[in-house]
Amino acid sequence: MPRLVEVPGYVRFLTASAVSAFGSQVTGLALQILTAVVLSASATEVGIVNAARWVPYLLFGLIAGVVVDRWRRKPMMVATDLARAVLLAAIPVLYALDLLSIPALCMVVFAFGVLSLLFEAANQSYVPQLVPKELLSAGYARVQQADAVAGSTGPLIAGALIKIMGAPLAVLVDALSYLMSGLLLASVKAPDPVPDPGARRSLASELREGVAWVYRHRTLASIALTSHTMLLFNSMVSTVFVVFALHQLKIGEFGLGVTYAVASVGVLLGGALSGRVATRLDVGTTLIAFRLLAAVGWLPLVLAEQGPWALASVSLGFFLVSLAIGIASPVEMSYRQAVTPDRLRGRMNATIRSMNWGTVAVGAPLGGVLADQVSYRFTLWIGLSGAVIQALVLTFSPTRRARTADEPDPSTTGPTQHGAQAATGESKN
Repeated sequence: MPRLVEVPGYVRFLTASAVSAFGSQVTGLALQILTAVVLSASATEVGIVNAARWVPYLLFGLIAGVVVDRWRRKPMMVATDLARAVLLAAIPVLYALDLLSIPALCMVVFAFGVLSLLFEAANQSYVPQLVPKELLSAGYARVQQADAVAGSTGPLIAGALIKIMGAPLAVLVDALSYLMSGLLLASVKAPDPVPDPGARRSLASELREGVAWVYRHRTLASIALTSHTMLLFNSMVSTVFVVFALHQLKIGEFGLGVTYAVASVGVLLGGALSGRVATRLDVGTTLIAFRLLAAVGWLPLVLAEQGPWALASVSLGFFLVSLAIGIASPVEMSYRQAVTPDRLRGRMNATIRSMNWGTVAVGAPLGGVLADQVSYRFTLWIGLSGAVIQALVLTFSPTRRARTADEPDPSTTGPTQHGAQAATGESKN
């Protein structure tokens, strides 16, 4: 069996992911500070800005899946990376011209979300073209670990950059990272076949086929539906956390950076353990066990009080949740690709991801409104409780029978039969 480093193009692909992940850590913290501090936003306004990032997934996610399945994936990734670099560079320009406001920031973030939607659907579907099936789980885990390595240092460096340069200028670091990522991806030499134009049908037919594949599949349906629910409640927690940590726990901007860095360490450790855990427990048990941990892991954050232990409490919560996600995510990703024929992967990935992040567009402002109208802690308890419920639902779903050896139905891979079984749900999977 070849090693990942021997797979042509994979190292450059991984490097591109790590570079853009580092820049994203800087922008993630910079935008939070920019919104909550520089623009003096309320919890509701923070939620609205967060929602603007994910609304495109709700509006255009399914269409993006069709686009990705109709066109070559590498050129799409390169183009969207370069476009995101230009878009992020506009933020410090708007700030310098005294034109940066909550509505203007929402517009930029919305456009960024549209580009990210296309990139991510293409990116997730490109990995199975790049990496042999037997290395697929490891391939996704390494990308996640690279993200975590960037994340473990990124927030701390971001805090320093924001202090030195200010939040608007710090966003330029991410713009440069997307530029570098796009250039690296352009240099990847790996198979990227042009999809057969003769297999195209109407947009509505292809949309229905992708949705039917996900939500009528024996195990993907429960994985997807509970994932949507988890993201809804997690977005409530993560949105409220920023204002809760700054205004009530008083951990400061540096404390935010430390918390996010600790979370990245959790993801890094989880990615390192993911393959071993999945081998021992198999897919279904792994997903259920670590969805439960990701839910109850929020408890130290919800119980945190202002004082010397505040930073330790929130950091522990983020570490546990991130560790669980770090273990479960590569297993889920590789399983989704393994049970889905290549010609449906773009639509499958875009359907699940668009609905996942679409729920964030609902959960983020909902969390902000609840925090402003009731209390921070009430909203955090709602988020934790909802996360626990979705994990329990997954426990008793068909996902518990998901296995590494599951394969896509061979009859769905032919161009003449690809609509019938997906539309009726009559699949071995």
